[in-house]
Amino acid sequence: MKENKGLHETNIHILQTAEKVFEQMNIYGAKSKPFLFGIDFDVKYGFFVEPDKASESGIYFNINGFGNESAQFAKNDPIKLIKYPVSLKQYEKSFKIVHSNLEKGNSYLTNLTFETPIESNLSLAEIFERSNARYRLLFGDWFVVFSPEIFVRISEGVIRSFPMKGTIDASLPNAINLLISNPKETAEHNTIVDLIRNDLSMVASDVKIERFRYIEEIITNEKSLLQASSEISGKLPENYNDDLGNIFRKLLPAGSISGAPKKSTIEIIQEAETYKRGFYTGVFGYFDGSKLDSGVMIRFIKNENGKLSFCSGGGITANSVPINEYNELIDKVYVPFI
Repeated sequence: MKENKGLHETNIHILQTAEKVFEQMNIYGAKSKPFLFGIDFDVKYGFFVEPDKASESGIYFNINGFGNESAQFAKNDPIKLIKYPVSLKQYEKSFKIVHSNLEKGNSYLTNLTFETPIESNLSLAEIFERSNARYRLLFGDWFVVFSPEIFVRISEGVIRSFPMKGTIDASLPNAINLLISNPKETAEHNTIVDLIRNDLSMVASDVKIERFRYIEEIITNEKSLLQASSEISGKLPENYNDDLGNIFRKLLPAGSISGAPKKSTIEIIQEAETYKRGFYTGVFGYFDGSKLDSGVMIRFIKNENGKLSFCSGGGITANSVPINEYNELIDKVYVPFI
C-alpha cells in the first residue's frame, strides 16, 4: 500500500452530495459498470469512485475478500489500544433523553452512540491491514472501518438484509442462551427485524424472514463476542440495476443503527448524542457489474487533528439498564485483529 496523502490532498475532492452519488449509482448500474460508493449517516454526503481508481484518492477497501489493499505490515507486533471512555454520568445524561422519549412513545428503539478517545501504536493504515472483518475501508487519514454488519446484498433480482442486534461476551457461562433469552435483547432484535422488513417492502415484493436470530462469533483484540443477526429477503422488480441509487435512497439511513420509527428516532439521536456521526453508521459497498454487496460503517475509528476516536453504541429500549448499555458501548471498542 502506498503511503496515504493528507486528508485535504486526497479525500475532500471526491466528496459529493448523497444525491449525486445516487444518480451515479443509477447510471453505472444501468451500464453494468463496477463502482465503489459510500453514504454518510445523515444521507447528505458520500463518495463514488471506480474501484481501480480508488487508491489514487487514498481509498482502500476489502469487501468479503475483494479489494485493492496491498499488505505490507508485520502481523505479529504487540498491539496497544488504550480507551478513554465517556464517564457514566455523561452517558446517563444522554440515556435519560432517549429513555424519556421511549416512555412517551416517540420511539420503540433508539441507537445511542458516543466517541471514545483512544491511543494506539498503529496508524489507520496499519489498523486497516491488520483488522479482520467482512467490510473494511480506509479513507485516507480520515477514518478506518472494520465492520461485521451487512447492510444489503443484491444478486439475481433478490435483495437481502442482515440486521445485527444483540451482543454478549462469549466467555460467559451459557452465553448463547443468555443472549437469546434476554427480554431486552429479544425486544430490540424483533423491533429491528420488523423495521428492516418494512424498509425492504418499499423496494421489493415477497419480503420474508429467511433466518431469525442466528449467532456469530467475533474475535477481538480483547475477547470474543457473540452477536445475533437475522436474514430478510425480497424480490426486486425487473431492470433493478437501473435504480440502484433509488433503492439506497429509500433504505437509508440503516435501521439497525438508527431505530424505529426511523424519522422521529433520528430526531432523538440528534438531541441526545454529543457529536456528529458523519460517516460513522453510514454505509459503503461495491458493485461488480452484476452483484452489489454493502456494509454498515460500524467499528469505526476516525482521526481529527492527529487524535483518534472510536465510535460505538447500542440500541436502547424501554427495558434498558444504563450501566449495562454503558458497558456494552465500551466492550465494542475493539479491533478484530488477524
